[in-house]
Amino acid sequence: MGVIENSKLTVVGAGSVGTSVAYAALIRGSARHVALYDIAEQKVDAEVLDLAHGTQFTGSSEITGGSDIAVAAGSHVVVVTAGAKQDPGQSRLDLAATNARILGSLMPELLQVAPDAVYVIVTNPCDVLTVLAQQASGLPAKRVFASGTVLDTSRLRWKLAHRAGVAPSSVHAYIVGEHGDSAFPLWSRATIGTVPILDWEVDGRPRMTVAELDTIAEDVRNAAYAVIKGKGATNYAIGLSSARIVEAILRDERAVLPVSTVLDGVHGVSGVALSVPSIVSSEGAVPIGGLDFAPAEREAFERSAAAVRRVADDLRG
Repeated sequence: MGVIENSKLTVVGAGSVGTSVAYAALIRGSARHVALYDIAEQKVDAEVLDLAHGTQFTGSSEITGGSDIAVAAGSHVVVVTAGAKQDPGQSRLDLAATNARILGSLMPELLQVAPDAVYVIVTNPCDVLTVLAQQASGLPAKRVFASGTVLDTSRLRWKLAHRAGVAPSSVHAYIVGEHGDSAFPLWSRATIGTVPILDWEVDGRPRMTVAELDTIAEDVRNAAYAVIKGKGATNYAIGLSSARIVEAILRDERAVLPVSTVLDGVHGVSGVALSVPSIVSSEGAVPIGGLDFAPAEREAFERSAAAVRRVADDLRG
C-alpha cells in the first residue's frame, strides 16, 4: 500500500490517555492531521483548543476535533481510548464488561465514517476488546488490533538497559501474551546487542541471574498498578507508544512491534488476541513466522490465551 500521504489519525476519547496520544502524535509529527473525538462536547472542545494553541511548535501537523463522530471521516488510523479507566487495585480484565459495551456502540459509528481505517484498540482490556471489535466489525484481523505489549516491552527494555548500563535501543527483548497479569518476557530470545541476556557482563556490572530476571519481569507486570496508585492513571508512556504504532502504519514501515491481533494458529492459539512480535505496516499488523518459544514460554502463552478467552466468552454470554 505504501506511505500514506496527507495522513489522518483520529483519537477516540479525550481522557488522559486519548489526549496524551493526540499530544504525542502532534509533537512527533506522527500524522499530518490529528482529530480528537469524544461525546463530552465541552471537554473535547477544550482539549482541542489547548492542543491547537501549541501547533506553532509542532511542525506541519494540525489538530481538529469535537463531539460529532463526523470528525473521524476519512481517517487512515483510528486509535480507540474511550472507556472507563482502571482504578487502583483493579485488573484490566475487571474493566471488560463496561468497556465492551462502550466499544460495542462505538465501532458501528466509526465504521460508517472511516470504513478504510486501521483500528488500534488501546482501551483496556485491549486484548479482549480486540476480539470483540474484530468479530463485530467483520474487518480482517490485521486491520483491528490492540496496542498490546508495546508499552510493556518498553518498560522491560528500560529496566534491562538501566541494569546493563546500555541504551534501551540496544536491548532486544519482548513481553508477549496478554497486556495484563499473565504477560511474560521471552527470555529465551532476549539479547543485549547480540549477547544473550544471561551472558551480558561489563566492568562493574556482573551477569544477571534468573532470579533477578524474574524480579524484573514482576516489576514490569506491576508497573501500571504502581503508576495508577501514585497518580491515578497511566498516560504519557501509552501516548508515546501508541504514536509509535501509528507511525509504523502511516509510514508503511513494516516495523516489528509486539501488538495484539486475533491469532490464527500461532503456537496453537486461535480466536484470541495476544501480543507477539508482528509486522506493522499500512495494511495493519501480521504476526511474524518462525518465532520459537521455550517449553515454559509456550505453557505461559497458553495460560495467557486461556485467561483472555474466558473473559471474551463470558462477555459473549
